[in-house]
Amino acid sequence: MQKKKLLNGTIKRHPDGFGFFIPDDPEHPDVYIPRHSMEGIMTNDKVAVEVFPEKGTERFRGEIIRVLNRGTKTVVGRFYRMNDRVGAIRDEGKGWGQDLKIKLEDSLNAKDKELVAAEILTYPDEGKTFTGKVTEIIGDALDPLTDIKRVIRSNNIPLEFSKATLEEASHFSELPDEKDFKGRIDLRDKNLITIDGATAKDFDDAVYVETTEEGFLLYVAIADVSHYVKIGSAIDKDAYERGTSVYFPNYVVPMLPEVLSNGLCSLNPHVPRLCLVAEMLFDFTGELKTSKFYEAVMESKARVTYGEAQEIIDGADIEKFSHVKGNIILLADLAKILMAKRFKEGSLDLEIPETELVIDGAGVPVDIQRSERLFSHRLIEEMMLAANVAVAKFLSSRNIPAMYRIHEPPNEQAIALLEKYLANFGGKVKLNQGKLQKRLTKALEEFENRPEAQILNILTLRSMSQAKYSMNNVGHFGLGFEFYTHFTSPIRRYPDLIVHRLIKNQVMPQSRYRLMSEDDLSSASTILSAAEQRSTKAERQIHSIKKARFMEKFVGQEFDGMISSVAKFGVFVLLREYDVDGLIRLDDLGGDRYEYDEENLRLVARKSGFSYSIGDMIRIQVAAADPELGQINFLPAGVELEEEDEEMTDAEVSADKFLKKLHDQNRQQRPGRREDNRPKQSASGRKERGGERGDRGRGERDRDRDQKRDRDEKPFKKEGFKKDQKKQSSRFFADTRQEREGQARKVEKAERAHGFKPQPREDDEQRGPNQDLLNMILGPERYRGQSEETSAKDKPKLSKKLMFAEQSKLRDNDNYSEMNSDSLKDRKPDRQNTKKRGETSNDRRGVRKARVSSGRGKGKTR
Repeated sequence: MQKKKLLNGTIKRHPDGFGFFIPDDPEHPDVYIPRHSMEGIMTNDKVAVEVFPEKGTERFRGEIIRVLNRGTKTVVGRFYRMNDRVGAIRDEGKGWGQDLKIKLEDSLNAKDKELVAAEILTYPDEGKTFTGKVTEIIGDALDPLTDIKRVIRSNNIPLEFSKATLEEASHFSELPDEKDFKGRIDLRDKNLITIDGATAKDFDDAVYVETTEEGFLLYVAIADVSHYVKIGSAIDKDAYERGTSVYFPNYVVPMLPEVLSNGLCSLNPHVPRLCLVAEMLFDFTGELKTSKFYEAVMESKARVTYGEAQEIIDGADIEKFSHVKGNIILLADLAKILMAKRFKEGSLDLEIPETELVIDGAGVPVDIQRSERLFSHRLIEEMMLAANVAVAKFLSSRNIPAMYRIHEPPNEQAIALLEKYLANFGGKVKLNQGKLQKRLTKALEEFENRPEAQILNILTLRSMSQAKYSMNNVGHFGLGFEFYTHFTSPIRRYPDLIVHRLIKNQVMPQSRYRLMSEDDLSSASTILSAAEQRSTKAERQIHSIKKARFMEKFVGQEFDGMISSVAKFGVFVLLREYDVDGLIRLDDLGGDRYEYDEENLRLVARKSGFSYSIGDMIRIQVAAADPELGQINFLPAGVELEEEDEEMTDAEVSADKFLKKLHDQNRQQRPGRREDNRPKQSASGRKERGGERGDRGRGERDRDRDQKRDRDEKPFKKEGFKKDQKKQSSRFFADTRQEREGQARKVEKAERAHGFKPQPREDDEQRGPNQDLLNMILGPERYRGQSEETSAKDKPKLSKKLMFAEQSKLRDNDNYSEMNSDSLKDRKPDRQNTKKRGETSNDRRGVRKARVSSGRGKGKTR
């Protein structure tokens, strides 16, 4: 066993209170820091940590010895007046550990909820309090939802509830009526608890387990949303239209009004709540023996966070949870048994870290980190999986039309590609022998605790088809379940609400709950799957936008990263310090010409043979970040950018280049010009102008103009980075398709058909483009919108829901992968081949959208 060692590095504080330590030594893996050692520690602090291996695992655990340097000196947020003596800036991002206290005499007379900048005076360590003073009044609080609102509107996510819904919601009280308890089983004496993230506000599931002679008796109590949301009501219609809650950093678009989602239907501690219970008996091997479902009334005995649950599992004594400690330990024992059984039977175990955005009071991202999964996350997931499986088996046994959560197996092409990736990394397992899930698990185990493991887990996920809702149960490939549905989150998912109503129809025959027809279930499955995809797309977009906004301040700085993907147009690099990835375009990789080696999935230099492959470590510098598009571009470290013309737009730059080509042709056709003075190819494949032609007695202004054009077309120089440039987006985010040959053919065609021939202009010596011709080139953009409006009138009229489902392009697609997902499609027409016009390619010339899971830290399966 390895001995303890002292390491220096950076700390990342998780909202649940624990932390992860990133050592300065790039060869050492990240280290888990428990909650008790994070007292007074803030995100991005430089610390010294005593590190030691965890027993029975390959992971490391550490204890913070001292703080070397504080990473946060000033903060921005809303100032809240607490009383007549003190105010505070709240720890909204959960990256400080506590609120920043500010004396009123140090507040610069800031008003309540006014946006301020504050300097930290004392840090919360060695018995000190966390204090600061206001250094600047920024003014009325900036709207932190600007980015979010843009994404919400662009994805047509309903933001406001209807008046009828708000009217219905106003009649609900804070507590359920005593008359609602009639006919329900009373579970208020059971030590049911909720386990969620620190920032969660709605709690839709509670768990409790006890042992019997036969095994483990598990209770999973789910908020009884169907009791309050009646079929056909305004609330029900709005919920169905939304389909799901959409979770953004520090903001949520709820499926249900707050009085239900955070009130009556939320299993808050120490208040009675109505619930629907799945009671399951497992033997000591994890086999489900019996299950039953019924309405009940319960009272949560504690609201536990994932971090607190993990501390208890690790053996810590937390006084306020002493009454539920035994329950948490038993839940952990059952979870271990269920996990072992599930993985033995072929369930995939993909370790893909989620992204945690730390947002300040102004809506500005202050840190981006990987939200590592603890065993306490797995514990609650296993309980939810068990309940979902039991419900699916129950509905299937009744032979009634029902809604299932299905996940079809990947197609052969996707598996063959994944096998290539594994082989390139040195994998030896063949995926076409035996049960595919078990082969995949065995293949990934070869790379456990290696740097490539994270990349391979992501590549494996990409090879899978997309899970969806369907009334035709084909099982869940990823989880390895023959029966699976969604039952445990009716506050935030409408399919769970449908399943609750179907269960009640079967267990309460005289109730008002009715079955759904097959046609209605089929339509609902399509619409609700589309709503889920819309939600996931919006959440990915906002993460990409916030990441780009975060990286803006690092333009020009260098970071270590790993190549996470290789494409024909460049390589994507995942940073080690932040959970951010960006694109190095093919043209920016260096002076050599690179070709895409499809067989080995890498880019290879023609001359030197140097290659870029997935998993390669690389040092990069941030070249540009565009929050509007949510794109980030990198360059290899040490490459210099040339300054762009700050006054010209992308369209003007494109038009200017076209005009210069016409001028070049004019000059070549003048008397006395040699036809063989065409640009010659450089070693890098780019065209070089000047040379002989530039020295043949041409006027000084001609030569100056050509030299300026040469500068515009030269590759980047490796001489350092110019940090003072203000506008770089056109260099990295404009349309970079090569159009020299296409434009030349257009001119030749015009000459043949209409006798058009570019003539020398009197103003040939001017530097800028001809304005009339520029307007002619840019003109069609004005008419394109009109033609789109005209064509829209001719489209058939559909209902709102069917139009939404149609627009979502949701299909039963066996070939689904990230390569053909909506988030990565980009039209790249091949105008020289009429058969390929409008062909879709995966060339976005921007950052790949980060894969982040939705929700509030509950994990995908919940």
